[in-house]
Amino acid sequence: MKLLVHACCAHCTAYTIEYWRKQGHAVTAVWYNPNIHHFTEHNLRLEAMSGMALALSFQLVVIAGYDFKEYFRRVAGDEADRCRHCFDMRLDRVAAKAAEDGFEAFTTSLLISPHQKHELVNQSGEKASARSGVAFLSADLRKRYSDSRRITKPLELYRQQYCGCIYSEVERYTEWS
Repeated sequence: MKLLVHACCAHCTAYTIEYWRKQGHAVTAVWYNPNIHHFTEHNLRLEAMSGMALALSFQLVVIAGYDFKEYFRRVAGDEADRCRHCFDMRLDRVAAKAAEDGFEAFTTSLLISPHQKHELVNQSGEKASARSGVAFLSADLRKRYSDSRRITKPLELYRQQYCGCIYSEVERYTEWS
Protein backbone atom coordinates (compact mmCIF):
# COMPACT_ATOMS: atom_id res chain seq x y z
CA MET A 1 0.00 0.00 0.00
CA LYS A 2 1.25 3.49 -0.87
CA LEU A 3 1.30 5.46 2.39
CA LEU A 4 1.87 9.19 2.84
CA VAL A 5 3.30 10.01 6.27
CA HIS A 6 2.91 13.55 7.56
CA ALA A 7 6.26 14.46 9.12
CA CYS A 8 6.01 16.83 12.07
CA CYS A 9 9.78 16.72 12.74
CA ALA A 10 12.75 14.46 12.07
CA HIS A 11 12.88 13.01 15.55
CA CYS A 12 9.28 11.82 15.53
CA THR A 13 9.36 10.71 11.91
CA ALA A 14 12.36 8.36 12.07
CA TYR A 15 10.74 5.42 13.83
CA THR A 16 7.34 6.21 12.29
CA ILE A 17 8.81 5.60 8.83
CA GLU A 18 10.51 2.41 10.03
CA TYR A 19 7.29 1.12 11.63
CA TRP A 20 5.14 1.59 8.54
CA ARG A 21 7.82 0.10 6.29
CA LYS A 22 7.86 -2.99 8.52
CA GLN A 23 4.10 -3.21 8.03
CA GLY A 24 4.80 -3.60 4.31
CA HIS A 25 3.85 -0.12 3.11
CA ALA A 26 5.62 1.90 0.42
CA VAL A 27 6.25 5.04 2.47
CA THR A 28 6.68 8.64 1.39
CA ALA A 29 6.97 11.46 3.91
CA VAL A 30 5.37 14.85 3.46
CA TRP A 31 6.30 18.16 5.10
CA TYR A 32 3.50 20.60 5.84
CA ASN A 33 3.81 22.47 9.12
CA PRO A 34 2.64 26.09 9.00
CA ASN A 35 2.21 25.93 12.77
CA ILE A 36 5.98 26.02 13.34
CA HIS A 37 7.17 29.46 14.39
CA HIS A 38 9.34 31.36 13.86
CA PHE A 39 10.10 31.00 10.19
CA THR A 40 13.76 30.25 10.97
CA GLU A 41 12.63 27.45 13.33
CA HIS A 42 10.44 26.06 10.54
CA ASN A 43 13.39 26.05 8.17
CA LEU A 44 15.75 24.42 10.69
CA ARG A 45 13.27 21.58 11.17
CA LEU A 46 12.72 21.20 7.44
CA GLU A 47 16.49 21.05 6.89
CA ALA A 48 16.74 18.30 9.53
CA MET A 49 13.93 16.38 7.80
CA SER A 50 15.65 16.69 4.43
CA GLY A 51 18.92 15.42 5.88
CA MET A 52 17.20 12.49 7.53
CA ALA A 53 15.34 11.58 4.33
CA LEU A 54 18.70 11.29 2.58
CA ALA A 55 20.30 9.35 5.43
CA LEU A 56 17.41 6.88 5.81
CA SER A 57 16.55 6.66 2.10
CA PHE A 58 12.96 7.77 1.90
CA GLN A 59 11.25 10.29 -0.32
CA LEU A 60 10.28 13.60 1.25
CA VAL A 61 7.63 15.72 -0.46
CA VAL A 62 7.48 19.35 0.64
CA ILE A 63 4.15 21.07 0.18
CA ALA A 64 5.03 24.51 -1.13
CA GLY A 65 4.24 27.60 0.87
CA TYR A 66 4.24 28.54 4.52
CA ASP A 67 0.57 29.07 5.45
CA PHE A 68 1.23 30.77 8.78
CA LYS A 69 -1.50 33.38 8.13
CA GLU A 70 -4.12 30.66 7.72
CA TYR A 71 -2.82 28.94 10.86
CA PHE A 72 -3.27 32.13 12.89
CA ARG A 73 -6.71 32.81 11.36
CA ARG A 74 -7.88 29.42 12.57
CA VAL A 75 -6.35 29.67 16.04
CA ALA A 76 -6.93 33.34 16.90
CA GLY A 77 -9.54 33.73 19.58
CA ASP A 78 -9.61 30.00 20.31
CA GLU A 79 -6.09 29.42 21.60
CA ALA A 80 -7.30 26.91 24.20
CA ASP A 81 -8.32 24.61 21.31
CA ARG A 82 -5.37 25.49 19.09
CA CYS A 83 -4.12 21.91 18.79
CA ARG A 84 -7.41 20.77 17.23
CA HIS A 85 -7.26 23.59 14.69
CA CYS A 86 -3.61 22.81 13.99
CA PHE A 87 -4.15 19.07 13.52
CA ASP A 88 -7.22 19.69 11.35
CA MET A 89 -5.35 22.13 9.12
CA ARG A 90 -2.30 19.95 8.63
CA LEU A 91 -4.05 16.61 8.23
CA ASP A 92 -6.65 18.06 5.84
CA ARG A 93 -3.84 19.30 3.61
CA VAL A 94 -1.92 16.01 3.85
CA ALA A 95 -5.06 13.98 3.06
CA ALA A 96 -5.75 16.19 0.05
CA LYS A 97 -2.16 15.67 -1.12
CA ALA A 98 -2.54 11.91 -0.64
CA ALA A 99 -5.71 11.93 -2.78
CA GLU A 100 -4.10 14.16 -5.40
CA ASP A 101 -1.02 11.92 -5.72
CA GLY A 102 -2.79 8.55 -5.65
CA PHE A 103 -1.86 7.34 -2.17
CA GLU A 104 -4.07 4.69 -0.65
CA ALA A 105 -3.64 5.94 2.92
CA PHE A 106 -2.05 8.62 5.08
CA THR A 107 -0.89 8.94 8.68
CA THR A 108 1.19 11.27 10.83
CA SER A 109 4.32 11.12 12.93
CA LEU A 110 2.42 13.07 15.59
CA LEU A 111 1.22 9.67 16.82
CA ILE A 112 4.64 8.78 18.24
CA SER A 113 4.98 11.83 20.45
CA PRO A 114 4.06 11.48 24.11
CA HIS A 115 3.55 15.26 24.08
CA GLN A 116 0.66 15.28 21.60
CA LYS A 117 -3.06 14.91 22.22
CA HIS A 118 -3.57 11.54 20.53
CA GLU A 119 -7.36 11.54 20.66
CA LEU A 120 -7.39 14.90 18.85
CA VAL A 121 -4.86 13.69 16.27
CA ASN A 122 -6.98 10.64 15.53
CA GLN A 123 -10.18 12.69 15.32
CA SER A 124 -8.51 15.09 12.87
CA GLY A 125 -7.18 12.19 10.82
CA GLU A 126 -10.59 10.56 10.60
CA LYS A 127 -12.26 13.84 9.57
CA ALA A 128 -9.60 14.43 6.91
CA SER A 129 -10.08 10.87 5.69
CA ALA A 130 -13.84 11.35 5.34
CA ARG A 131 -13.32 14.57 3.35
CA SER A 132 -10.60 13.19 1.07
CA GLY A 133 -11.70 9.61 0.61
CA VAL A 134 -8.21 8.39 1.58
CA ALA A 135 -7.85 6.01 4.53
CA PHE A 136 -6.25 7.30 7.73
CA LEU A 137 -3.98 4.79 9.45
CA SER A 138 -3.42 5.16 13.16
CA ALA A 139 -0.93 3.40 15.42
CA ASP A 140 -0.08 4.37 18.98
CA LEU A 141 3.70 4.50 18.73
CA ARG A 142 4.34 6.48 21.93
CA LYS A 143 6.20 3.58 23.55
CA ARG A 144 8.64 3.69 20.60
CA TYR A 145 9.48 7.40 20.97
CA SER A 146 12.90 6.58 22.45
CA ASP A 147 13.60 4.27 19.48
CA SER A 148 13.04 7.21 17.16
CA ARG A 149 15.49 9.30 19.16
CA ARG A 150 18.08 6.49 18.99
CA ILE A 151 17.76 6.45 15.21
CA THR A 152 18.29 10.20 14.86
CA LYS A 153 20.95 10.83 17.52
CA PRO A 154 23.90 9.56 15.39
CA LEU A 155 22.69 11.74 12.50
CA GLU A 156 23.31 14.87 14.62
CA LEU A 157 20.18 16.59 13.33
CA TYR A 158 18.77 19.81 14.69
CA ARG A 159 16.53 19.02 17.68
CA GLN A 160 13.77 21.43 18.60
CA GLN A 161 12.89 22.40 22.16
CA TYR A 162 9.13 22.92 21.79
CA CYS A 163 6.18 21.57 19.82
CA GLY A 164 6.25 24.21 17.14
CA CYS A 165 3.74 27.00 17.58
CA ILE A 166 4.53 30.25 19.30
CA TYR A 167 2.16 29.30 22.12
CA SER A 168 4.09 26.10 22.84
CA GLU A 169 7.36 28.01 22.78
CA VAL A 170 6.09 30.44 25.41
CA GLU A 171 4.75 27.56 27.52
CA ARG A 172 8.09 25.75 27.24
CA TYR A 173 10.06 28.65 28.64
CA THR A 174 7.58 30.25 31.07
CA GLU A 175 4.84 29.36 33.53
CA TRP A 176 2.24 30.90 31.19
CA SER A 177 -0.50 28.69 29.83
